[in-house]
Amino acid sequence: MLNPQQIENMAKQFTEALPLGLRQTAQGVEEQFKKVLQGQLNKLDIVSREEFEIQQQMLLKMRKRLDELTVQVQQMQKQCEADANLDKA
Repeated sequence: MLNPQQIENMAKQFTEALPLGLRQTAQGVEEQFKKVLQGQLNKLDIVSREEFEIQQQMLLKMRKRLDELTVQVQQMQKQCEADANLDKA
């Protein structure tokens, strides 16, 4: 998530991008930009880079484990088929 300083900097940039006449007549435009920006960002499902990397590592571990279990299940299926063939003989 963006920290408050980043949001303040973005609001300031938006305010500075306004035409000079509008900037001078509008009281609290920068504050309004901050509120709107914060409100919209809060609606988004944003995670920090650290949180993303942790989830990515967990996903890789889970994928590796899934592959291992898939191999085990395949081996068990082959064994069951072999046992079933022996019982029929």
